Amino acid sequence: MRKIRIFEHISLDGVIEHDGDYEYGAWTTAYRSPAGAALLFEAYGPNFDLLLGRTTYDIFSKFWPNAGDFPMANAINVATKYIATHSPKSLSWGPVEGLGTDVLQTITALKATAGPDLIIVGSSTLTSTLLDSGLVDEVVLITYPVLLGHGKRLLGDGITARELAFVSSKATPTGLLINTYKHIGPLKSSL
Repeated sequence: MRKIRIFEHISLDGVIEHDGDYEYGAWTTAYRSPAGAALLFEAYGPNFDLLLGRTTYDIFSKFWPNAGDFPMANAINVATKYIATHSPKSLSWGPVEGLGTDVLQTITALKATAGPDLIIVGSSTLTSTLLDSGLVDEVVLITYPVLLGHGKRLLGDGITARELAFVSSKATPTGLLINTYKHIGPLKSSL
């Protein structure tokens, strides 16, 4: 059985938007370092597949195939990409498969197969859906020492409160924290 693991680059106030037309652009860039890249690659593991929403897939497909020859790029490029999309015929960066019309059913069946971990990056709608359905095993937050005030957040208001258990934390010299949590399930009320 595969694990589903969420990886999110996030500000201290929960913003995950960091590229494109966003007002603060590449706010993660100043905190990147070789030590951070090594820790992140270690957290991913050497063998994984990707679960992505269509927007994240499109962003990744413009960058990763041309990123060069280094461990993270090589691992991402050879990973099978499972994409939540209404237009699977337009997926060109592979290996790639569309998740079909019943994304939760397809992911549940995929999770039950033998194979590498399934990693979600970005893809906030898919992340929220999978957390809410209880399919996520682990959440890895790559936390940057910035407060952005506004921007796209990791989770929308509609998600059911979730409980996580701390697993580990690693820090880079630039202040980046890689925090790993096990997903427990719905948050139980203490009342």
